Amino acid sequence: MFDQITDKFDSVFRSLRGLGKITDRNINDTTREVRRVLLDADVNFRVARDFIKRVQKRAQGTKVTKSVKPGEQFIKIIHEEMVQLLGGTSETLDLSQKPSVILMAGLQGSGKTTSASKLAYYLKQKGKKVLLVAADVYRPAAIEQLKALGQKAGTKVYDEGAGDPIAICKNAIDEAKSTNIDVVILDTAGRLHVDGEMMAEIQSIFEETKPQEILFVADGMTGQDAVNSAQVFNEALPLTGIILTKMDGDARGGAAVSIREVTGKPIKFIGVSEKLDGLQIFEPKRIADRILGFGDVISFVEKAQSIVDEKEAKLLQKKMMKNTFDLEDFRGQMKQLKQMGSMKQLMGMMPGMNRKMLKGMSFDDKQIDWTEAIINSMTTDERHNPKIINGSRRLRISKGSGRSVHEINTLIKQFSQMQKMMKKIGNLKSLKIPEMGSFTGLN
Repeated sequence: MFDQITDKFDSVFRSLRGLGKITDRNINDTTREVRRVLLDADVNFRVARDFIKRVQKRAQGTKVTKSVKPGEQFIKIIHEEMVQLLGGTSETLDLSQKPSVILMAGLQGSGKTTSASKLAYYLKQKGKKVLLVAADVYRPAAIEQLKALGQKAGTKVYDEGAGDPIAICKNAIDEAKSTNIDVVILDTAGRLHVDGEMMAEIQSIFEETKPQEILFVADGMTGQDAVNSAQVFNEALPLTGIILTKMDGDARGGAAVSIREVTGKPIKFIGVSEKLDGLQIFEPKRIADRILGFGDVISFVEKAQSIVDEKEAKLLQKKMMKNTFDLEDFRGQMKQLKQMGSMKQLMGMMPGMNRKMLKGMSFDDKQIDWTEAIINSMTTDERHNPKIINGSRRLRISKGSGRSVHEINTLIKQFSQMQKMMKKIGNLKSLKIPEMGSFTGLN
């Protein structure tokens, strides 16, 4: 996400950090580079122009603090203005009524049906009873797609087949009222903004259902086309927010940077994967950190917290300190790591890990699968006590896992070294040396 724009900002910031003082000349030079970065990322040119003006104005009036280098102060200004450009603070859904109605609108192929299901899953995790409504009666298999996704999300789907979309939405809300549903999500048909008849239909659905939220779903990979479409829909409907989809594949970030400023409507969610849990609240500061290459430790921690059980983590920590951590535990850790995403994605959340650094590192996620296959081919006794694995056992494990004896030797050797390191840490703990930090995973 944002790889291209992040790389270019990293280059700008490297030169900024060496500034001995802030002058009119280096302000102009730097903002010229920043403008180029934004335009290359497909940011709306008016948005880029106004952003640069704000940065220049603040930089020219800044007071240099002795404890902070001038270049770092300049970077801080750019970061703060980027946060404001993205909206300043995150905005939540209006769920004050019962049932609250959310109308999903968007172009064909923007990921609207998938986003409706992700949103249902997100709200269900928050304890809400959700009803998905299949109001897209034009696209072949749209109703079946929503029903399949609704089943995965664990939410009920209301459908009447290929009927009148306006009547379907009204009937669904009536049912929601009688069945104690908290939130109704209307999955309307994707439409082209040039299609007057279809736009009239969604306006009628809005007038008849009086939704609390009208969310425009935009394909983040389409850049300025997404921004332009949002503008057109905003003229036809009183949008309350935007969902940007396919952000995991968006290397440029132009839509995310431009759309709030152009439409005046907040981005409320972003789609970061195809999975049902791949919908995140849009938080301007965190997104600004990602765009500018400052990492996203909070997302990393949240991913870990959603996967790692607290009791399990404490038990694992005790085993590490007592040096009883074995290959069975190691396999469990790898399974959790796989659930969190690819190693490259996780490392990209770390501050200071820019694209060039990541390119120089080898991240083969298959290695985790191969290591897991080796451990799976061991007996329970072998996992608990790798020292008993002799030559004949290694040959058997090799045949069972499809990996070479050399790989098995390497794994056992590395695990032995890790156990020695844990033993040293455990000894330091017993000497009551101040806390050195706890382990919740392994490298």
